[in-house]
Amino acid sequence: MRIRSLLLITLAVLATGAWGPRGHQSANRAAVKGLPQGGPAFLAEYEDWIAKTGPVPDSWRGGSEPYSKIFEDPNHGWFKEQFAFLTVIPRNRYEFVLRLYDEYLRLKDKDADRAALTNVRWTGTMPYAAIENYDRMKSAMRLYRRLIATDTPDAKQEAKYQAQDIAFYMGWLGHYTADGAQPLHDTIHHDGWLGPNPKQYTTDPRIHGRFESSFVDLIQLTDADLTPLMEKARLLDDPFAAIVAHLDDASTHVEAVYQLDKDGAFADKASLPAARLAKGQLAKAAALLRDLTYTAWIESAKPLQQLPNPTLRTAQGYNPETGTAAPAPALKR
Repeated sequence: MRIRSLLLITLAVLATGAWGPRGHQSANRAAVKGLPQGGPAFLAEYEDWIAKTGPVPDSWRGGSEPYSKIFEDPNHGWFKEQFAFLTVIPRNRYEFVLRLYDEYLRLKDKDADRAALTNVRWTGTMPYAAIENYDRMKSAMRLYRRLIATDTPDAKQEAKYQAQDIAFYMGWLGHYTADGAQPLHDTIHHDGWLGPNPKQYTTDPRIHGRFESSFVDLIQLTDADLTPLMEKARLLDDPFAAIVAHLDDASTHVEAVYQLDKDGAFADKASLPAARLAKGQLAKAAALLRDLTYTAWIESAKPLQQLPNPTLRTAQGYNPETGTAAPAPALKR
């Protein structure tokens, strides 16, 4: 029964978004404003566009767009309890899918209910969505650098278009860093507590929206609330590891969300603990988006030949099951 209940509740959460427009837009604005010297300063011109792009990925999950929905839904969750059998998180979306399938095969005759949840639909793929968009942004930045170095009217006009693309990628990436900061996107307890419940936490699926949307709107949160809470900007040696660590950190606050809800904090505009949690998590989302954008900008200046090609069969760690090698675990500076 527990597994069947999980199926129903997971269906509910994957049909909803995270943080609401205010949370996503505030985090994206704070990220743009926090870009350090030496970063892509031109993005300041696109702050409004980057902010408005924050909520957009949720619009790709509608039932009238089934192909997009099938791909996009898992990108908004990372339900860690479902893949606790993995000792190392693969650095490749397809590797992750295959490891889940291996576990599915192991379980299907022993525990059919559990096996039915051992796939990306029920585990989530959020870190892959984030790192893939980081790569899109970095690639666009590399082309932008070439265009601004070309002194022709056509190149200058194309550079403007390219800057808009980069702004869109940044806003899009910000959706996942913000979703990942919402503790209920990193657990099977996303829409009400599941299984043993000695602390009598709510099983009401509306807890999700009470925290990330209703309360955030109630306190009228803005990017100005987040900026003082953001850590100093830094270059990331390992963007994928930074993303996974971000999700792991958010998951440590799951019970805090439930306890605050139990105390009625999300209906109390004056609740300092609830405000501290919402602002703190969105500040972490903004800081990671800023750092990913800054790192992509610096990396985009490097010659292409410095980057190993993961699709070559001669690449170190090449896996014929996926047709690729996992990207290197860290950047060389």
